[in-house]
Amino acid sequence: MSQRLAQLANVNNDVYDTLGERWYSAEDDPIALLRAESRLRNPWVAAQIARALGENSVAVLDVGCGGGFLSNYLGAVGHRVVGLDASREALAIANRFDQTGLVRYQRGDALSLPFDEASFDVVCAMDFLEHVEDPDRVIAEAARVLKPSGLFFFHTFNRSFLSWLVVIKGVEWFVRNTPRNMHVLRLFSKPEEIRASCAKHGLLAFESQGMRPRLGVAFWKMLFTGRVSADFAFSFTKSTGLGFSGLARRCDSHANP
Repeated sequence: MSQRLAQLANVNNDVYDTLGERWYSAEDDPIALLRAESRLRNPWVAAQIARALGENSVAVLDVGCGGGFLSNYLGAVGHRVVGLDASREALAIANRFDQTGLVRYQRGDALSLPFDEASFDVVCAMDFLEHVEDPDRVIAEAARVLKPSGLFFFHTFNRSFLSWLVVIKGVEWFVRNTPRNMHVLRLFSKPEEIRASCAKHGLLAFESQGMRPRLGVAFWKMLFTGRVSADFAFSFTKSTGLGFSGLARRCDSHANP
């Protein structure tokens, strides 16, 4: 498929209904890359929450929680977490792997969150904005349900030739069982677009950083075997040319419409 045709394609979100326990075990699937990303991001999210909101338990909404990598991590460190997703199958797996039994999982629509205004101290949308046609609406809903001074965390991919080559085509070429249109370039976002959307909805103090795979033994092994081993790792970087993680804080004076 050419880059132009890839831009016009629809993203395949149905794949997340089919993984079952492979969410937590498969190495011959790109879900293993998501697990590796989570091993880097989850402690970072927890540390930023503690830095901004203190060490106490806070109310967290994990939008597009999938198999629960972040939700279960934050629940295990003591936060009051709600994981929301459209996939019943993914939610069932997330619940099964919740070792605390305290994370609340529910099915819902990220474009119309089933929660009152100012319900959460933290809202997360990790590896999710690139799976919807209207990321601005997701950000608007996140802002609506955030308490004043609450935190919005996100991770998504840059709409660039480099990300098309690495994140889309590279994964298709080098990771086994990569489904067609798992990602499509047209749904990726520029960092400045996410920043502008956050600002429009009262989410300020915007910070972002890039992420890239570590070029170690596990990386080269993946290129030859198509498998993502448990020691595959990512690193944060200043460059946002591929994927980027960030956070913004709801301005106390912002009034949601």
